[in-house]
Amino acid sequence: MAAAKKAVLGPLVGAVDQGTSSTRFLVFNSKTAELLSHHQVEIKQEFPREGWVEQDPKEILHSVYECIEKTCEKLGQLNIDISNIKAIGVSNQRETTVVWDKLTGEPLYNAVVWLDLRTQSTVESLSKRIPGNNNFVKSKTGLPLSTYFSAVKLRWLLDNVRKVQKAVEEDRALFGTVDSWLIWSLTGGASGGVHCTDVTNASRTMLFNIHSLEWDKELCEFFEIPMKILPNVRSSSEIYGLMKISHSLKAGALEGVPISGCLGDQSAALVGQMCFQDGQAKNTYGTGCFLLCNTGRKCVFSEHGLLTTVAYKLGRDKPVYYALEGSVAIAGAVIRWLRDNLGIIKTSEEIEKLAKEVGTSYGCYFVPAFSGLYAPYWEPSARGIICGLTQFTNKCHIAFAALEAVCFQTREILDAMNRDCGIPLSHLQVDGGMTNNKILMQLQADILYIPVVKPSMPETTALGAAMAAGAAEGVGVWSLEPEDLSAVTMERFEPQINAEESEIRYSTWKKAVMKSMGWVTTQSSESGMP
Repeated sequence: MAAAKKAVLGPLVGAVDQGTSSTRFLVFNSKTAELLSHHQVEIKQEFPREGWVEQDPKEILHSVYECIEKTCEKLGQLNIDISNIKAIGVSNQRETTVVWDKLTGEPLYNAVVWLDLRTQSTVESLSKRIPGNNNFVKSKTGLPLSTYFSAVKLRWLLDNVRKVQKAVEEDRALFGTVDSWLIWSLTGGASGGVHCTDVTNASRTMLFNIHSLEWDKELCEFFEIPMKILPNVRSSSEIYGLMKISHSLKAGALEGVPISGCLGDQSAALVGQMCFQDGQAKNTYGTGCFLLCNTGRKCVFSEHGLLTTVAYKLGRDKPVYYALEGSVAIAGAVIRWLRDNLGIIKTSEEIEKLAKEVGTSYGCYFVPAFSGLYAPYWEPSARGIICGLTQFTNKCHIAFAALEAVCFQTREILDAMNRDCGIPLSHLQVDGGMTNNKILMQLQADILYIPVVKPSMPETTALGAAMAAGAAEGVGVWSLEPEDLSAVTMERFEPQINAEESEIRYSTWKKAVMKSMGWVTTQSSESGMP
């Protein structure tokens, strides 16, 4: 066993990766960036009404404890001393909104997930109040007014949930995105938990000025949100507080370890893919699909439906970097839907087998606009459609069309990004759970007509959070200097079809997208009280 012990000398860093469909805890060697062990738990999503998506904040928190415990057990079995874990980073699904009671530590309502559409009427009434010639919301936040972001979700909770209103009146309420809820809970909760967020998560709330890097008084007044419930905004890499997990003995082994990295999942993947240069981009295939392009220290505003967002700020005294982002609401979620709603696959992995059987969608197109369309359209009235069906179409074609949908949506965003940046990407760096699907990766190269490049360790989101945590001042076990970053082994997928065929399929897809729009009028999705 001596060899096993020797192999992992040197400081380790843990990362909590709390995503929309699952939670993971992963432990990396800070010198080699090698993944030593991890554990994953799937998270329930609740759909109390059409268009509503919720999760239980306590289930999210317990899944984090469970993943930490199980990973620590696995490290023990590998003879790795967990006292070598010197820091913990947090990465999270963004925009999902939690309000809790700071005295009891209890959530005051379910977490309202980023995909949720109940705020459509809130968005419509607010947009009437923005002067046409001065969209101060977009110029301050980089975001279009949409159901996607936290401010309108928080507004809905304040308008509709008595428990939330009462807690605000009695000064007991705290608001946060998932990172804030986790960090507050993991640093002691009701007994001294730290209420903070980082610049990347703050930049997704619609309440944060991405130029001054502060909560914006004018925006808070516009959305009528009391500033006292907002978390303190910090950089993405500094010590926020120390782990305090009293109720759980096994996870208590990490008691006192600093939590020192925090990045929204897409920013974390940008860091984990080492996209530190202006013009470098990555695409993450998770529940949704998110393409981020580093624009350096300048804010670039999109003319083609992309968002301007904070990429990272790796230290209190370090400069802030920005990114252009294309957000697709439904990517991996379409696979989960084929599994849970249609039942044509039993596990997510099976889709590759079905798609392989036919090797084509045979003219079938699937637009998974379950939560409206995000970038580049921002069309909340769209709904999912499957079209081009004939008597010949079977479940294999639908499975293939679902994978193609992910690739076509990425192509739309890449086109917008190329137009905004002026320099077309020569290849696409990819990561996330779905990249294990080889058919998907080959399809993506074919549809983009550029090579797709995937790191051999696809957990780049967790890696980015670990890098930020390990590099923090006061921890200093991870160097972010270019010469110290470990080289990553990559797998390349080269385009294999002719460009003309690729174009024909893409233009038919665009026709299908047009047919998905305008399905819903506000009345049919009008919110009422639960």
